[in-house]
Amino acid sequence: MTMSNTPMAANPLTRAVLEIDEYVSGLGWDQPARLFALVDTARLRAEQPSLADRLGLDDASEHSGLTPIEQEEIPTGKPLDEFLATIAWPDAVAGCALTVERLMLPPSAEAQVPQNLDEAALTKWVAEHAERQEVRMTVAVLRDGTRDSALRLREKDSPTEVLTGSGLVPGLAEALSATFEE
Repeated sequence: MTMSNTPMAANPLTRAVLEIDEYVSGLGWDQPARLFALVDTARLRAEQPSLADRLGLDDASEHSGLTPIEQEEIPTGKPLDEFLATIAWPDAVAGCALTVERLMLPPSAEAQVPQNLDEAALTKWVAEHAERQEVRMTVAVLRDGTRDSALRLREKDSPTEVLTGSGLVPGLAEALSATFEE
């Protein structure tokens, strides 16, 4: 992953979120969910120099802070929350991040949602709604509870249009934080 187009963010977690968003955006849309371990870059260089070399992390690297390492594919056909409940991270992992694509409706459309739809029917209704927006969410959490996220709308698909903030996707952040609980 290169940081070429990523704006310089203030803290390592925000930088990691933007780096992952930039990487995944390079893969195009209609991608499956992706899971990343976040490791302390200095610790990675010290403890696993060959892996650091493979990842292109040299000592003078601008990759200070956190290095995202993509994990194996998330199994399809299993709800994301059930999959996340099966994860246990080794001590070397400082945090984790997940990217998912979703359809969202603007708040103005929420009043139109028919009542009593099951999840499949609701998903179909949203997918067919004229005001739906495709969004990619990148959510990251650290062991200490720190969290950050980035949202990218498909219709505003540019690094300068990415929204960041710690409270944008609270449910997903909670599910990721739970992967670090004993």
